[in-house]
Amino acid sequence: MHGSRSAALARARSAALIGLAVAVAAGCSGGDDGRNGKAADQAAPPPGTHSWTSRPCDLLTDAAPAEGFTLGGTTDSASSDAREDIGENGARPLYRQTGCLADLKAPDGTLWKLITRASVYEDSESARHAYRVKEDLDRAHGRGPEKLHDAAYAIPADDQGRPGRTLLLWNGDLVLTVSAFAPHGSTEHDVRKGLERIVGDAARRTEDGLRDHDASSPAP
Repeated sequence: MHGSRSAALARARSAALIGLAVAVAAGCSGGDDGRNGKAADQAAPPPGTHSWTSRPCDLLTDAAPAEGFTLGGTTDSASSDAREDIGENGARPLYRQTGCLADLKAPDGTLWKLITRASVYEDSESARHAYRVKEDLDRAHGRGPEKLHDAAYAIPADDQGRPGRTLLLWNGDLVLTVSAFAPHGSTEHDVRKGLERIVGDAARRTEDGLRDHDASSPAP
């Protein structure tokens, strides 16, 4: 029984991206309040090792960010310089950050915004600690979090009156933040489904694009 429970937790931890993207695409946001559909079954990838890129926006250009949406102008934000984080027990692990700012056009012609920020750490444990710190801070500031997964959560976001949604997740040596914002004048209720689909798909494609598929996976 203990072994089965440990295996289930490991699978849950490693499915933060692909499984989450499938869930939000099916209208499932992690709760059970009667509004959620049932996500399709999909094998979860193991926790991965990831590489930094100077062209993060290229990871989003191979397909529409969500059904009916088109990708407009993009701006890469990437620094190859390693940064120091505050780790556990005084450690200062290094990480490198890359991200993308993109304009999206909805089927009705309105403009949305998408922002990705990926932090690639020197090891999985440092990334896990950084993710937990972010989660604790968001909880302490009353921003949720809405747990989508053992290693992924969402919080509401706002950009000068534009309703939005931010997804944070941890996978191996990667901590990924994806935010999407709807047009001015939108209501959170009306745009929630679109925001969920955009952040879920962008997270899946960013993680997969940064993943080193030839490298061995770190222990979950």
